[in-house]
Amino acid sequence: MKNIKHIYLVLTVAVLASLSACKKMESYNDPASSDMTKPGVVTNIKVDNFNGGAYITYSLPNSKNLLYVLAQYKINGVTTRETKSSYYSDSIMVDGFAKKQGYDVTLYAVSRAEVKSDPVVVKVNPDTPPYLLAKPSINAEPDFGGFKVTGTNPAKSNLGVILLSVNDNNSSDVIDQHYGNSDLISYSVRGYAPVAKKIGYYVTDNFGNISDTTYKTITPFFETLLDRGKFFQYRLPSDGVIAYGWDLPYLWDGKTDGNSNGWHTAPGGAMPAIATFGLGVSAKLSRFILWERPDGGDKFAFGHGNPKVFSVWGSDVAAPRDAQLPLSAPEGTVIGDWINMGNYNYPNPPSGATPVAHTTADNDFVKAGVSFNFPLTNPKVRYIRLSVSTTWSSGTFAHAMEMAFYGDPR
Repeated sequence: MKNIKHIYLVLTVAVLASLSACKKMESYNDPASSDMTKPGVVTNIKVDNFNGGAYITYSLPNSKNLLYVLAQYKINGVTTRETKSSYYSDSIMVDGFAKKQGYDVTLYAVSRAEVKSDPVVVKVNPDTPPYLLAKPSINAEPDFGGFKVTGTNPAKSNLGVILLSVNDNNSSDVIDQHYGNSDLISYSVRGYAPVAKKIGYYVTDNFGNISDTTYKTITPFFETLLDRGKFFQYRLPSDGVIAYGWDLPYLWDGKTDGNSNGWHTAPGGAMPAIATFGLGVSAKLSRFILWERPDGGDKFAFGHGNPKVFSVWGSDVAAPRDAQLPLSAPEGTVIGDWINMGNYNYPNPPSGATPVAHTTADNDFVKAGVSFNFPLTNPKVRYIRLSVSTTWSSGTFAHAMEMAFYGDPR
């Protein structure tokens, strides 16, 4: 009997709790207020225009039931946007306008019962939108195996550069979309044969605004993967001392997983840590892929002796002499038989996590290899010096799993 009473008590409490929860859910959907009084209008309006938008300041009405201010406006004659600002603020931002011209913005004060005030129409005159500021600077040029797109984004706004392939019947297909908010735009689209190709490109923004399209016919430069079977070690006195059996030829053996050997210098060595090798051909290089050491038994990705700041030097001399390379030097610097072909920073974990707390996806990024471009102005070279100035652990040794080089060896 005691057990039966206990069960009955538990069921009774459960039913009462359920009824209480239902009442709470029902009340949650009730209007925030039953006061249907129309609020007053905003007054003392001032407008501060900027590129693609405007800040509107105002005085709030003396309405006790006020919840927010609503702005309604068309950004391109078709698309209507709404922006809200709480009663704690005396300003509201309107943005996304397609052109530098006048636009009407309608302001409402809105109560907790969602009752709107009478409308107040404000004229704003936004400056040139960011996507139109960027468009004149965008340019596409021939690159190895494709096209190089450059430009500037003065407003550092979220923009997209859309690349089109133009077909024989003048129809077009999107072949690349590049988005970002950096002030400098510079990237390459590859995978094309060295034959003339008509392309187009335009700039868009987060609001669906689209610039005019520029059309060009471009012939990509020839590019191929250099045969790593021809690479050879070319040891110089200032090269890093090899450690743990991770000898230099492992840097081009085609094995990139963390269970294989790569190149590894001994701790306590002088920085930069340097590895010198021959390509077996004289080639104008376009880019290279670096595979750093991924996680294995320990967390090596974005840590340990993996290169963080490094440079690549090259020489086209038949038997280049040793030279003490500095920790840093501008691109194009010549020291003895060697020229600085590029300075590089390995990217941070894509997830945004700190290097020591990188994710599995970040480790997959490392295992896939990271591509770096060479400047188009570089001369042909037949020897390479990888010079690691700083590792992720800021230690006195460096290591990497693999390198591959692309270019024109003809």
